Amino acid sequence: MNENLTALVPELALLGTAVIGLLAGSWLPRRRQWIIAVLAAAACTAGLAATGVTMATDREQTVFAHAFAIDTATDFGRLTVLGALLLIFGMSVETVRGHKRETEYWVLLLLTGAGTLALIGANDLLTLFAAYLLASIPAYALTAYAKDEHGTEAALKYYLMGALLGTVMLAGTALLYAAGHATLYRELNSTLPTAAYGPVAVGLIGVLAGLLFKAGAVPAHFWVPDVTDGAPTPVAAYVTTLPKIGGLIAGYRLLHQALPGTDVNWPLLLAVIAAVTMTLGNLAAFFQTSVKRLLAYSTISQVGYLLMALAVATRTDLAQKSLLFYLAAYAATNLAAFAVVTELPHARTLDDYRGLARRHPGLAAVLVVCLLGLVGTPPTGVFLGKLEIFSAAVDGGFAWLAALAVANTVASLFYYLRWLAPLFRLTPAEPSATATATATAVSCRWSAATAYTAGAASLVLGVAGGAVLPLTTGPLLP
Repeated sequence: MNENLTALVPELALLGTAVIGLLAGSWLPRRRQWIIAVLAAAACTAGLAATGVTMATDREQTVFAHAFAIDTATDFGRLTVLGALLLIFGMSVETVRGHKRETEYWVLLLLTGAGTLALIGANDLLTLFAAYLLASIPAYALTAYAKDEHGTEAALKYYLMGALLGTVMLAGTALLYAAGHATLYRELNSTLPTAAYGPVAVGLIGVLAGLLFKAGAVPAHFWVPDVTDGAPTPVAAYVTTLPKIGGLIAGYRLLHQALPGTDVNWPLLLAVIAAVTMTLGNLAAFFQTSVKRLLAYSTISQVGYLLMALAVATRTDLAQKSLLFYLAAYAATNLAAFAVVTELPHARTLDDYRGLARRHPGLAAVLVVCLLGLVGTPPTGVFLGKLEIFSAAVDGGFAWLAALAVANTVASLFYYLRWLAPLFRLTPAEPSATATATATAVSCRWSAATAYTAGAASLVLGVAGGAVLPLTTGPLLP
């Protein structure tokens, strides 16, 4: 059995730093707890370096009795998750600096980040469920970090949904084990095609329920707007980004590796879920006035587009690269938008952004790039991601789904423009202009720097996509 711990350097770096940070933070004075943030950033940087070495040397392998795979999807997913974590660290500095529970914040982020990495590489049903728990439980605590009324309510909803769908996922795991007499994907690949249809179908739906919860897809999406609105803004940025990366790559690996030969028509099931998710997310966002709730419904619609790649996971070679690239582009674009929201903590509604282009043109430019990027406007990374994922859907036999996705993309322009329009309007006597001025006055440099960095990354992925896309191609290890 391959027990090569060096293959798990990114995961072990996050977990080890979480333990060290928790112990060290217990002894550090409050004014020195920023040291834990530095350690957390160093762990992510070490993980990125280790992943770069793995990709450069083509050291693909499965470890610990094939329960965890290190391949193209794992490596690119690691780059996306670790890069996103660094951006979240950046926008969190001013929010938690000097807080009496600052250490706990960084430790919880490290733990849930490690769980997300474990989801990405899970090659076994039991490993998948353990990763689900590690990615979920710290996130519940993060949601209630502020200990206010809205945050506590949001955390309770998040926990109850996660516990319910986690139980359903565990039941699905048990059914797939009963049907296939194994938990490893490579063994299920050979046993499930001859197993009874009923247990396989119900078991798959159960496991997908947990992964759809992580991604925030219909019908497991109810927590997304409340958690996004009630949690601190950096935590909202986390829950609308990282869980999606882990859940969707984990779902893709499960479908591609364990269930390609079964009689269950899961491609049609995923296509229908994708169609409903993107449509509901867009319709619900149309008349939102809260910027955080608008971004919450926006992220639900984005999951609908991403699920198209899962629907054609075994039908086209374009599925993997479109999913991985879209996830990276979406992460950069979404985090840039949330960094702007973090930078302007008093601007909670669309009208509060009136005149931002005049008062803070840099932030306004980032917001324009992000919102038009989420629509899918060139030259942003999401444009290229959507182009790839729509092509994958057509190539996989779901042209109707691609057509619906195009219609939803055009429709989404309405609510993104509702946010963009106030940026360029200013009536000094109006209260909203005063609110924007106040928000700008209390702005924080770390969030601004994060916004500029993430916005630039979104543009770079669009302009240099031809150089990035080859990194997303390569077989999944059995």
